[in-house]
Amino acid sequence: MLKIIQKRKIWFAFSAILISASLIALLSWGLKFGIDFTGGTLMEFSFKEKTLNSQEIKDALADLNLGEINIQFSGEKNVLLRFKDVDEDTHQKILSALDSAISGEDENKKEIDNEPENDRNEENAESDSDEEEIGNLSPHRSLSVEDCDEQTRDPLQSSTEILQRGEKEENNISKLLGGIVKKALAAENENEIVSETNESETKESEAEVITSSGEEINVDAENIDLSDIESEEIDLDAMEGTSEKNVNIEEKRFNSIGPVIGNELKESAVWAIIIALIAIVLYIGFAFRKVSFPVSSFKYGIIATIALFHDIIITLGVFAVLGHFYNVEIGIPFVAALLAILGYSVNDTIVVFDRTRENLLKSGIDDFEKIVNKSVNETLIRSINTSFTTLLVLFTLYLFGGTTIKYFVVALIVGISAGTYSSIFIASPLLVTWQRWNLRRQK
Repeated sequence: MLKIIQKRKIWFAFSAILISASLIALLSWGLKFGIDFTGGTLMEFSFKEKTLNSQEIKDALADLNLGEINIQFSGEKNVLLRFKDVDEDTHQKILSALDSAISGEDENKKEIDNEPENDRNEENAESDSDEEEIGNLSPHRSLSVEDCDEQTRDPLQSSTEILQRGEKEENNISKLLGGIVKKALAAENENEIVSETNESETKESEAEVITSSGEEINVDAENIDLSDIESEEIDLDAMEGTSEKNVNIEEKRFNSIGPVIGNELKESAVWAIIIALIAIVLYIGFAFRKVSFPVSSFKYGIIATIALFHDIIITLGVFAVLGHFYNVEIGIPFVAALLAILGYSVNDTIVVFDRTRENLLKSGIDDFEKIVNKSVNETLIRSINTSFTTLLVLFTLYLFGGTTIKYFVVALIVGISAGTYSSIFIASPLLVTWQRWNLRRQK
């Protein structure tokens, strides 16, 4: 049998060190309250492919007047942003700004602006080539050096040849223009024939359908049964929203809370913890009313509450350190974790106290210290096994549960570990210490 109660000074000293360190951290750094208590906006998103660093994110959101932006990366692509309270319109602008910063829409716009210039250059090049062809057919084209030489040698012959060449080229131009006019007239006639054919086909209630494979088929429109076809309204606004959907980021969470609501939540959290502690003291005092000697029943409840304060203070101290060095904020999930710690820790303590009560009723009050030590040893394995299995689940949640519940799980791990320690090494030894102090006071 382990002498747990007899070595209680060691456990008290160890707990005193933990509580002192926690109180120093709380008084020096305090807790870093999240938007649940202070008000503001919490936005969580992940990058799909390309990522941005902290400075690039701040530059992208600089024009939105968000105040101080707290950026926290979680993993390679997950990001948590904290800034002042904003409305839904600003929320959408934030998403668009981040998406634009990733996709680089400014560069795309420059490329789009350059495309018309390229098209105009191509058109100018085509027009220049056309002018060159027409220039080759023009009688007024420029003369080469050889032509000038020929004119100098025989002016009459050269001028005659030039006139003949000009008449031939004029004939060529006339033929070319005549061919273009004939082609235009033929195309117009074909359009008229096609339109007349389409009108006749419409009159005959026939329709030409192109299948998904590219095959053209004719369908008799009069024989189509439309009774089984359901009409569907198309929401153009929804289509616009779909087309403008952000393609580079995926939003996972967006919470915006005003400062008034944050203060109300803080007060509600404090009152929830106080009411829970009072209820625990009253319940334990009522449950142990039949065992009022050598320790009064309400003292069981007070000692259980002291053990709970022990667990809560250590948990708060750990989060004061995390908040100072890692910017970990506490919110409503942290309060839920504290309440869960209260319930779990007091459950473990009551199990030990209940075994002490049973042994007192069975064996009487020969040696209160020995009875309490026996009760702790009898429940030791049960307490450790229960806490160990719970911690296994919590560590699994911490590793695979995601960033949303990460620090909620951390609070439970710290609180349940401290609660297991206090129910074995603090609560029952305090019970014996209080009983011995009463004996000395009576003497």
